[in-house]
Amino acid sequence: MLAGFAPLTDARTRLLVLGSFPGVASLDAAQYYAHPRNQFWPIVGQLLGLDLKAMAYEDRLAAVRERGLGIWDVYAACEREGSLDSAIQQAEFNDFASLIPTLPLLRGIAHNGGESARAQRFTASFGVPVFKLPSTSPANASWSFERKLAAWRRVFAECGLIEP
Repeated sequence: MLAGFAPLTDARTRLLVLGSFPGVASLDAAQYYAHPRNQFWPIVGQLLGLDLKAMAYEDRLAAVRERGLGIWDVYAACEREGSLDSAIQQAEFNDFASLIPTLPLLRGIAHNGGESARAQRFTASFGVPVFKLPSTSPANASWSFERKLAAWRRVFAECGLIEP
């Protein structure tokens, strides 16, 4: 059984982005979105006006937390060979019920990709808007960077992380 990461949130979190479960590169590095071709950090950096890829990982985390972005995953643990979401088995959900009350400024929950979005039936019950975003994974090659960026921009603006 593989174990995921702790949530990256604090009382300033306005938007909680949920992936499905860390891929092999992320688990090996013990870092969210560590695969070099994952577009998460370039998209978030462009939206927030930061060169996140040039920052040390801990500085990157501090910068996004400071701007109201929280990061976590839908699954706390699972069995999986490789990194594909389609290979996830025996998944155990993270404890959202305990996390959500610690986020007084939360304005939205965004699912990063289709597997994460399967949890919308749970996240929709937390009283904030829920969004399905195109996956930043390199496996989602059918969406261009610009198209992903536009979709993510709308959600960041709606949740007050950037100007509309």
